[in-house]
Amino acid sequence: MGVSFTSLSSILIRFSAAPPLVIAAYRLVFTVLLVTPLYLRERRLRPGGASERRDTRPRRREFLLSAVSGAFLALHFGLWITSLSYTSVANSTVLVSTHPIVVAIASALFLRDPIRKRSIPFMLTAVAGSVLLVAGDRGTANSSSIGDLLAFLGAVSVGGYIIIGRVVRERLSVNEYTMIVYPVSAILLSIGAIVSGASLGPYPVREFALFLALALFCTVLGHSLYSWALRFVRPTFVSTSTLGEPVLASALAAIVFGEIPTLHSLAGATVILVSIFLFVRTETRAATGEPRTEAEDPEAPSP
Repeated sequence: MGVSFTSLSSILIRFSAAPPLVIAAYRLVFTVLLVTPLYLRERRLRPGGASERRDTRPRRREFLLSAVSGAFLALHFGLWITSLSYTSVANSTVLVSTHPIVVAIASALFLRDPIRKRSIPFMLTAVAGSVLLVAGDRGTANSSSIGDLLAFLGAVSVGGYIIIGRVVRERLSVNEYTMIVYPVSAILLSIGAIVSGASLGPYPVREFALFLALALFCTVLGHSLYSWALRFVRPTFVSTSTLGEPVLASALAAIVFGEIPTLHSLAGATVILVSIFLFVRTETRAATGEPRTEAEDPEAPSP
């Protein structure tokens, strides 16, 4: 369900006639309105409330880090949604899905979490697949270099959001974290839209319905379901399941908008998605001590 809902994001964005930063801003504004009752309910049910914390220094640190995470999230939505105006749904969703590799590199640099040697070949093949994907659509009506670059930068920025979230979530609940991240993102995107010269309204009811749908289905019922599922299934399953997003989104774009990827693009997308799948599985199994398969280690025994 989470993959299905998040796959609708690029399609709903394409239906909107509003500027990209306005779409991103209203998506976060409606998300804040939807998650606020959940946060208030959590505070009401928590014994003693959050006021029981005696050490205020970590609290300030967590708030500042969460605010920076919100800035990265705003950058992600701004870049990725804008990319859909310049490149195909397939290219945009596949390139933004390379964020696990960005997260791994950032983890090695900032969290001292080294990349496993067996994962490096999958990183390199994912890069090769990205080159093939971008080169495959050159000269077509559905793609441009600027759009592909924006989508990739969207992956880099969401990588920053994930890395900071990994640190902050050790001390904050999901609702506490999102009630800092989402408002900060909404404010920054609104400011960005105004500075760019875009109007925040008024818009037709149809546009506000699209903004609400993005918040409800793609963010709250999409990304939040991933977080909820982590309580019941392995992180590997959740991480690899998200690779279904560009597949479903590309299929919907082909049906709704007639965006048929070229053979080069299909080949590049396949290389990227398979490489990221093997990369995530290798990293997770190495971290948890699970046995590797033959695809990850040629010397591993067959099951």
